[in-house]
Order: sequence, then structure tokens, then C-alpha cells
Amino acid sequence: MSNKFKSDKCSFCGREKNEVSLLIAGIDGHICDRCAEQAHAIIQEETRKDSNFDLNGAKLMKPQEIKAFLDQYVIGQDHAKKILSVSVYNHYKRLKQAIDADETEIEKSNIILVGETGTGKTLLARTIARMLHVPFTIVDATVLTEAGYVGEDIESLLTRLLQAADYNVEAAERGIVFIDEIDKIARKGDNPSITRDVSGEGVQQGLLKLLEGSIVNVPPQGGRKHPEQKLIPVDTKNILFICGGAFDGIERKIANRLNTKVIGYSAAKEVDRIDRENLLQYIAPQDLKSFGMIPEIIGRLPVLAYLNPLDRDTLRSILTEPKNSIVKQYKKLFAIDGIKLEFDEQAMDYIVDKAVEFKLGARGLRSICENIMNDAMFYSPSEKIEKLQITREYAEDKLNDAGIQRLKAG
Repeated sequence: MSNKFKSDKCSFCGREKNEVSLLIAGIDGHICDRCAEQAHAIIQEETRKDSNFDLNGAKLMKPQEIKAFLDQYVIGQDHAKKILSVSVYNHYKRLKQAIDADETEIEKSNIILVGETGTGKTLLARTIARMLHVPFTIVDATVLTEAGYVGEDIESLLTRLLQAADYNVEAAERGIVFIDEIDKIARKGDNPSITRDVSGEGVQQGLLKLLEGSIVNVPPQGGRKHPEQKLIPVDTKNILFICGGAFDGIERKIANRLNTKVIGYSAAKEVDRIDRENLLQYIAPQDLKSFGMIPEIIGRLPVLAYLNPLDRDTLRSILTEPKNSIVKQYKKLFAIDGIKLEFDEQAMDYIVDKAVEFKLGARGLRSICENIMNDAMFYSPSEKIEKLQITREYAEDKLNDAGIQRLKAG
């Protein structure tokens, strides 16, 4: 009688068998489906707290090791990779440091990356995220506005970081945030505007407290959709911020600055040594100020790095060499359907030539390949094809059919 009573009830919540969808039997008890789901959620929560982002147990990678990892996925850009490697390494050391008797505390050095579109700013950030033992998030500055206006509040940056840390505040407070398209919040004019610049200078002012380090009350689900939610205080003192932007047109600011310093015969010889094909390598904080970044925010981004424009040889390497290269991705896609895909050398040279012509950087390679491969990806799965060879003639035909002028205009 006693055993029958037990078999009809959940040993945890006491619900009868007819009150639950499933009752799982054990040696001397039972558990219903609802209690099993709750137990699973509790285990997941506790496991996240115990195991994720274990900085003390993680191996501290040296700058050269970090750069070697980046080299597997990102071709070229040695200057930017060295700066990022050192900054991430120093970030780990800051988090591990114990305050000495002299009470010397290492301050963080936020970074700003400047480079043309398609040169690899976001790819560098995503690649670093693969190897980190701290929470990492990538956010877009173009959606940010001042509080009270349409768009996202500044605090939403930290909401994303909290989500990446599974709402573990302690882990989030030592994370890394990559702010993409930082140039889109530049001041719209050289002088402070009379009207509200709610998506430009106003956002820069709001970012100051985050970059320098302060306690910010963060809405865990975003700012405006859930006004009743309880705010979570987050200290940004140990959060490393990496900012990236194309700063389209800043070369003119750099050229003007370099030309204003040219006086006399010796200075004229200096001009001859300036590489006018890559003016970004001469970028300085005053150029960012001329572009529309306020001095206060430039001061809170002390590490300024540039990314070189991609030349033909670099684009050719990007097409085939990285672990996740475009050619390897297409080969994998076709291999899933049992098709062996091959690219002729001449076909790949043609793709690179067109990418150089369109001046779209690495993203141009993807656009061109998609237009060339679209028909093959459409027909091949339905036809019994074992091998597909992409020749230069095939690439030219498909690119012309797709409307090469449309690509060029983009």
C-alpha cells in the first residue's frame, strides 16, 4: 500500500500522477517532469557560476602567443595585432595583480583602431573572442543615442556584456567590450552645435564615464522595453574597451596636418618620403579631434592603432590561407553535399583583381564569390555531380551575368 502511494506522487513536489505529464520512477521515489526541468536549470546556473571565466585557473598567454593565434585567422596587420596582443596581455595582468606595499595600481589603456572598411577591425575582435577567458562582446555604436531619444542608451553596451557573462557581475566587471563603428558618433560639425546632436557628441559625452571607470546602473534586459526591471550596478574600472572605426575621409585631415608643417627646403624633402598611398600610418590624436571626436574621449582612448589598406598580395592570401578562408568555407559547403569543389589559380587571381578594382577590402571577396557561386549552389544539390571546377571563364561569365556594374557601384 505504501509503495503504491509513493508511485502515484512526485517525491519532490507531491503532485499526483494525473497532475503531471510524466512521472519518472527511481529506486525509492519518483520525480515529475516539472521538478526535473527545475533541477536541470539549477544545475546549469550553479555550473555557470563555478566554471565559466575562471581567470585564476586560465593560462596567461604571452603577447607573442596571442599574436600567433591571431595570425591563424587574420592575414597581415602586424602593427594592429601586436598592439592588441600587448593590450589583452596587460589586461589579464591587471586583473591578476595584487596591490604591492607601494600601492602601485596599473591603469587600463583603452584602444582605438582606425582602418578602411574591410581591413579586418571586426575580424580581429571576433578572433580575440575565440581565445579569451573573460566575457567579451561586440556592440555597434550606430544605434546609440542620448537617453530619452529613439535608439539605445549608452548603458546597453554593458547589458550586452552582462548577457555574455551569464549575468555574473563579477565576471562582467573584468570583461572586454569592442565598440564598432565608433566614427559614426563623431560630432557633426567642427563647433559644438546649438541644436541637440543626440547621436553624435551627446553619445560621446555619455561614453566618458564608461571608458574612464565608474559604477553604472545597468538594466539587465535593455533600457526602455522593461522600465520596471531592477538595475544592476556594474563597475567599469577594470573593463577594457576596444573601439574601431573606418573614419572615412580622415586622410584629408592627416594630409592637411602634414602639409602645414612643411616649411623650407629640408621640410620639402620630408614630404617626398611620405607614403601618400597609406596616410593612415601617420594618424595622430589631433586628426581624430579634427574628424569630430571630442578631446575628452580621445584622452580616454590612449592607444591609437591603424590598419593598413589591403593590397593585392594580402587579398590573395586572405582568399585561401586562414583557417576560415572563403575558399575553404565554400569547399566545406559543397563537401556536405558530397561534391568536391576546386578553384583554378586563374579564377582566384580574377576574383582578387576584381576585389582590388571595387575597393571593398576583404568583404569585396565575399561579395564577388557569392555572385560567382550562386548558380552552382542552386543547381548542384539536385544534380548528381561529384566534382566541380571553377575556372576563370566560368567566374567571368557568372560575374557578368550578376551585373558587374552593380557590384562596382556598391
